[in-house]
Amino acid sequence: MAATGLALSLLVAPEARADEVPPGKITIDVVTVNGSGCPAGTAAVAVSDDNTSFTVTYSDYTALAGSGSTPTQFRKNCQLNLRVHYPQGFTFGIAKADYRGFAHLPRGARGMQRASYYFAGQSATVTSTHNIAVPTSDNWQFTDSTDVAEIVFAPCGAVRHLNVNTEVRAFTNASNQPSFVSMDSTDGSVKTRYQFAWKRC
Repeated sequence: MAATGLALSLLVAPEARADEVPPGKITIDVVTVNGSGCPAGTAAVAVSDDNTSFTVTYSDYTALAGSGSTPTQFRKNCQLNLRVHYPQGFTFGIAKADYRGFAHLPRGARGMQRASYYFAGQSATVTSTHNIAVPTSDNWQFTDSTDVAEIVFAPCGAVRHLNVNTEVRAFTNASNQPSFVSMDSTDGSVKTRYQFAWKRC
């Protein structure tokens, strides 16, 4: 995963540990949802029982290209603004993100997935872009991991919302065959998973 900000290692004290999980139940409020890939009521956020991760499930997030599609459907995106509730004395960052979906891309077509996340008020942004191998008509998955020394943590003692932005694009081939890239699956079991990195302040 590439970090586009300055040296992010400066944000983590050398003695900081990113493996302590806070007690109690972590909850997440979805403050705002915007984007063509997540119309109202089609994105859900859930925290794991052990407080180590959270998942985002999409049910209407598909980019279309080729015959039968409109010119604006080739790109879909979703911007989530999240407030994470956790005990005082801790802070968090994102250590790993698993992105999953389904794609139908005939030979000569193209598809891509892009994601970024950052804390409100901070310039440091973690961004990744992945191209989907073609031809394919199958599930796809990409995993982005961040070294502990490069994890961007929320400032201690401050409430900073986490912004999670995702995007998928589909491009048809010379024959204009139908193509699509989806951030969901036909059975609804595919979820995007973000793994927390916790540390004490």
